[in-house]
This record gives sequence, structure tokens and C-alpha cells, in this order.
Amino acid sequence: MSGPLDGGRGPGDPDDVPGAPPRIPGPRAAGDDLAPPDVLPSPPPEPLAHGVLKSLLGAWALAACSAEESAAVEEHLTGCASCAEEAQRLRDAVGLLHTERDLDLDPLLRSRVLENCLGRRPARTPVPAWAGAYDAETARLDALLRDIGDSEWHAPVRLKWFDGEAKVSRRTTVAGVIGHLMSVDGLVASALGLGDPAGPDAPASPAERTERLWNSGERPATRSVRVPWREQSHALVRTVSFAGLGVEQLSVSYGDFALALQDAMLDRAFECWVHADDIAAAVDYPYEPPAGAHLHRMIDLAARLLPAALAARRRAGLAAPARRLVTAGSPGRSLHLEVEGAGGGHWYIALDSPAAVGDPDHTVAQIALDGVEFCQLVAGHVPPADAAAGQDGDREAVRDVLFAAASLSRL
Repeated sequence: MSGPLDGGRGPGDPDDVPGAPPRIPGPRAAGDDLAPPDVLPSPPPEPLAHGVLKSLLGAWALAACSAEESAAVEEHLTGCASCAEEAQRLRDAVGLLHTERDLDLDPLLRSRVLENCLGRRPARTPVPAWAGAYDAETARLDALLRDIGDSEWHAPVRLKWFDGEAKVSRRTTVAGVIGHLMSVDGLVASALGLGDPAGPDAPASPAERTERLWNSGERPATRSVRVPWREQSHALVRTVSFAGLGVEQLSVSYGDFALALQDAMLDRAFECWVHADDIAAAVDYPYEPPAGAHLHRMIDLAARLLPAALAARRRAGLAAPARRLVTAGSPGRSLHLEVEGAGGGHWYIALDSPAAVGDPDHTVAQIALDGVEFCQLVAGHVPPADAAAGQDGDREAVRDVLFAAASLSRL
């Protein structure tokens, strides 16, 4: 093989003459010694799509974009009216996040957010249905307590209840009310083995426990009582949520009587709501009744306790004697309790014996009340004679049941 590229002589080569010595080609240049080719300028970056730029608006409003992204977004905003409007709205929203601004927000906002979260986002470890009312009511009360100022913890609160024959009351403060709730919640904590905040030798009676706390001189006089109360309520909910099946039947002693754990948790939820409403009235704070499902459970507990309360009043000579005794588990004379509004329903209260069964076919009287009004009666906040919106039938039975409902209240 010959040719110019192979060191041969091609036609017309000046050295290609007769007798000339063969030409020795020079060394080839190495690849690294060759001059680099001219580099073309990089093409400009392609503009970001509208969808990408729109997705960056939130980060841009929070100043979380890179310099290149910020420049691209701002250039886009000059020509896109919809994105510019959205960007302005987001920037205004970011401005509300500054804590130094004085915001006049709806005082119910926090409770509504809590209620919405509790209603829409299920917990990883679900709270038992019978403990849901306590969980919700303690959260709502805690939201109220977080909103009030230091001086309002000393605001006077008058606690009211019915002692069997008349309405009585006791004056304390907001801090005193929370101490009272924590002390009585300690009965449930003790039954669950969590320890009693009132001490190992504390009495079981809620009234005696409260008086002991108030007279000890050791109770926190300010908002410092909120933290131990809230920690205790969290511990109660957490413990019953992780407990096994059957824990709802664990007995909780109140001294003169006992309740199954599921009923004790409803009782504590009811008292938490009632006293939260007392606090709200004392500090001029708007407060709403519980959710309908929780209110229904509270009303159902009170209705189930009414036959025993009526029998206790009869033994004390405060109610009319039984008229027609029946064997345990048999239907007997009954009062139809109709509760209207959220949480309402129909209950049939056995009149002559707590062992009897209320029955529609044995109804001798009827009472109709609003759900919140019935709860206020059970809390001792409404006089029995003024409670029923509608009454029909045996007047004696109506009176006895109304007074028995009020006698369920206590300090």
C-alpha cells in the first residue's frame, strides 16, 4: 500500500525524479498535540413550564427558592395574571405567620381546628369510642386555658350542684377548678395503676378529695396547675387506648358508689365540659356544647343512672314509695324521657325498682327536654321544677325523676 498518507510518493511529488533517494516521512503529531476544536456557545436553558412555575409559588412566597428559580418565577409573574394573583395571596398569608403581629382572631378558632382534626384524622392507635368524649373535652378545655391570661386564673368561679333537696354552690378560682378536675380524675388514674395525684391515702369521695386539696395550701394558685392536669389527662387516654379488651369493665370507686371504667370516663368528660363552661362564663369566653355523638353518650349514662338515683331518694324519704314492684329484669312502670336536639333520643326509666326494665308499653308519664338543658339539670345548674319543657302523665313520677336527675350532680 502506498500514497501520501502512507509516506509514499504521489504523482507530482517534487522529489519524484529518477535516481532520487526515497523520502522518509516525518513523525505524526499526537492526538493531544492537535489544537482543540472551536467550542460552540451553550444554548440558553429552556424556560420552565407553566405548571412547574405554578408549583414553585409557595416556595417563592416563603423565600425558599434558589436564585435561578426565583428569577424564573418573577419573570413569569410579569406576564401571567392568574399566577400573579395567587402569588400575592400566598405572600399575604405568609405575612400572617409573623408572631409579632397582633391578630384579632375568633376565640373559637382553636377549638374548631381541634374538633376538625379529631373528626377527620384517625389516630394511629385509636382511642376507644367510650373514651373519645373525655379525650375531646379535655382538649377543648386545654385550648380555653391556653387562651386566657395570667390574671384570669384568679377569676372567681362559682361551682353549683344539687344536694338532694336544694341547689348549693361553692366559690373558687379558675385554678381551683382545674385542681378539682385533676383530683377527681385521680380516681380513674388510681384504678388504672397510674398513681393518685392526691396521694396514696386520699379519700375516694370526690367532695372530700376536693376539700382536702383546697384546704392543703399546696395547690398551685396560677396557670402552673394546667401542665400536671393535662399530662394526667393525656396519660389516661394513652393508657386506655393501649389496654386490652375488657378494660372498660374495670371498676372505679367513687366512695359511696362505683362505675365501670367506660362510664367513669364519660362521667369525667361530662364534668370537664360542665366546669369548662363555668370557667368560660367567668372569663367571658364563648364555649360550645360537646359534639352530638359525645353528648348522646353523656345523656345515656345519666339515663342509665336514674333508676338507682330514684331508689336512693326513695330510701331517704325524698321520693314517693314504689307502687308496683316486679321481679328483676321484668318490665315495670316507666317514664318516657324524650331528649331533643343534638345528642337526643328516647329512654324509658324504670320507676319502682332499679332492677326493673323500662318499657314503652308500661309508660305512665313523659318528659321532653332539650339535650343541653337535660345536662344542665343533671349538673345541678337548673332547678328541677323549671327543667322540663314538656310534661305529661303521672305528675308524681315526673317530679321524682326530675329531682333524681338533679341529685346526680355533686361537687
